[in-house]
Amino acid sequence: MEALESTDLFSPQRHERPTPLGVLRDIFGHREFRGQQEEVIDHVASGGDAVVLFPTGAGKSMCYQIPAICRPGVGIVVSPLIALMRDQVEALRQAGVAAAALNSSLGPEEAAQVRRQLRRGELDLLYVAPERVATPGFANMLADTRIGLFAIDEAHCVSQWGHDFRPEYRELIHLVELFPGVPRIALTATADPTTREDIIERLGLEQARVFTSSFDRPNISYSILERDRPREQLLDFLAGHKGESGIVYCLSRAKVEDVADWLGGKGIRALPYHAGMSAELRSANQDAFLKEEGLCLVATVAFGMGIDKPDVRYVAHMDLPASIEAYYQETGRAGRDGQPADAWMSYGMADVVQRRRMIDEGNAPDEIKRLEHGKLNALLGVCETASCRRQAILSHFGEAHDGRCGNCDTCRSPVESWDGTEAAIKAMAAIYRTGMRFGAAHVIDVLLGKETEKIQRFGHQHQKVFGQGRELDARSWQSVLRQLTAMGLIVVDHAHHGALTLAEGAHAVFKRERVVTLRKDRPKKAVEVRRSLAKAVSIPEHAQPLFDALREERLRIARSQGVPPYVIFHDSTLRAMALARPLHPHDMLNLPGVGQGKLDRYGEAFLAVVAGHEG
Repeated sequence: MEALESTDLFSPQRHERPTPLGVLRDIFGHREFRGQQEEVIDHVASGGDAVVLFPTGAGKSMCYQIPAICRPGVGIVVSPLIALMRDQVEALRQAGVAAAALNSSLGPEEAAQVRRQLRRGELDLLYVAPERVATPGFANMLADTRIGLFAIDEAHCVSQWGHDFRPEYRELIHLVELFPGVPRIALTATADPTTREDIIERLGLEQARVFTSSFDRPNISYSILERDRPREQLLDFLAGHKGESGIVYCLSRAKVEDVADWLGGKGIRALPYHAGMSAELRSANQDAFLKEEGLCLVATVAFGMGIDKPDVRYVAHMDLPASIEAYYQETGRAGRDGQPADAWMSYGMADVVQRRRMIDEGNAPDEIKRLEHGKLNALLGVCETASCRRQAILSHFGEAHDGRCGNCDTCRSPVESWDGTEAAIKAMAAIYRTGMRFGAAHVIDVLLGKETEKIQRFGHQHQKVFGQGRELDARSWQSVLRQLTAMGLIVVDHAHHGALTLAEGAHAVFKRERVVTLRKDRPKKAVEVRRSLAKAVSIPEHAQPLFDALREERLRIARSQGVPPYVIFHDSTLRAMALARPLHPHDMLNLPGVGQGKLDRYGEAFLAVVAGHEG
């Protein structure tokens, strides 16, 4: 990554420090702060420590970038991924801010240049990886450097209760000892109450001010459906997102490759991304996703943390994630620009079995395994709920919601529920009477009275429960077993090849002390027909030709620089430009996302495009 030379306008060596509002306006091109941004920025710029828990897209980055620019010295930003550093540094440089990164992607001379800039006090922000911060060499490098603040991004990585635990984050607590008096700000978009407490304790931020906003992403529409012909279901979903950028998550590397190839055969440009690919190919595919428009990236969870691409219009899950936190973070990569986006997932009983096996066969301590099982159960509850998905997700983060969001599948098309107590008793009786040694398929055969070879071999046709479940079909029994598993009444025993066993709570159901309410699966052919929400970002027909021309100019400039188009201007800026049709530089400064630095760099080119469409 090429280091940025200081500019006169935004150099840290300037004599007068700018104000937060001045930085917001002159550098980032916005006229007012959002939510609690101003409160956080004023607190940190004044030297206070902070813990910031804001959802993706709420402007967390500015909460440390603006104080770093305002305060004397350099802001050190601890970031877990090179790709994230690269994107944020490039976006800052485009705005005219003196920013750089030190990571393993730099050559020796590039790294030396960054160190020289650091020594000369020419940087506002320096991005580094957590493992680098923990080394004695890094502390020595900063010994004679004036530090404005430390920002710890993706702070949930410090917690063993979180889904992205990274042991090197634990070493960051030593910053308070090595650099006393330097303000620290920890930020994350994904943390349940337990993880939040762990972040504060593990980073020594007990005296920090905690800023928490709603974790709701109202622009994201949630849809979760029972798996049935999953590839065709995915294709139906993607049909509403032609020409738009999105991510499809799969659990295994092999499935990533298969789905990407299959989508390509269906005329959808899709590229794979997983940790088993060569670093060069993986990097090339990620760059293509960031720099091109209308590309589908099929990936494992190895992809995504901190991705800043704002115009991702959908995130699809072909497999069940590990937890609500993982699901929230992965779906949160859609709609970062605040415009409507879709989160879609299909899942089935096989997902539950596989996820539980992954937990049980892992090397984590028993306490962590119990926690992971609990988190998986919570996600299953979201999948199986007959009420609002958004309400169920937010309640996991300790946030109340009235449950009528109008922007999830269960709110748009309410599902029916039914008293499943009798069905639950029959299903659990079949599990018990067959010795709790068999998987779902065999249990269902018993309930339906099918005299298979396996049933005859074990004599299960003689059990009283044999054939007592013919009032439901096989698919309905699959739903019953899946929901009873989600409720914790049935447990999958992976040590015995996925055998279903009964949990302690089953006793209360057998005694009819507990009523079991189940949701009815939607009919097999029922497909929710609706306009893709992403289409809501379109602009009036009269402005469309200019908007398209502005996008073409942005793409031309981005390609010439080898950067993603969105670091030049976001779509929202181009949309405002197409509607306002500015003819003079001072008109451009009234547009969101146009600061003085970008006006100086790009104003002439974009004004020329507007002028060419006048008349």
